[in-house]
Amino acid sequence: MNIYQLLKASFMEPKKQAAVRILSIGKIMRFVFLFILLLTIVAFVEFVIGLNSVSGDLEGLLVYIEEIEWLLYPLAFVLLFVSTTLYHFIKISLFAWIGMGILKIMKRRGEYRHLWRTAALSVTFPTILSFGIGFLVENEWLPLMLSLLTLVYLYMAIKYYPKKPPQRN
Repeated sequence: MNIYQLLKASFMEPKKQAAVRILSIGKIMRFVFLFILLLTIVAFVEFVIGLNSVSGDLEGLLVYIEEIEWLLYPLAFVLLFVSTTLYHFIKISLFAWIGMGILKIMKRRGEYRHLWRTAALSVTFPTILSFGIGFLVENEWLPLMLSLLTLVYLYMAIKYYPKKPPQRN
């Protein structure tokens, strides 16, 4: 699967989300890092626009920013990329851990590494939705609702995992 197919599968194809468990980790990592890079670029543009609008009100800050602009923007981009990567990897790992519980309840076979790959796709659409809605609405329930949406995506994908064989006594 190429990056576009992974993105398409992350939106509405739980069967393919479950199938990524057999893909190499390199493909999934490439998808995750490209997704994080896109999120970082959008957040950086928002930062630059916000900084320019805030600094317009404070004349001294504007002069200071103009003097260190060559240092501020690259450093801000790198720090934003690192923090976004850290946040996204923790989020994927947490949902994969929760997915292990769902896997046991549903009596399906799988390992944490399989669920991590599936969770990497399951968090994509809710993250994009969160990013888009975050520009329009501020609601303290939004992260919880989007986390539940991620769990729904994960649950739908886990339904396509193979069932455990019956136990013999």
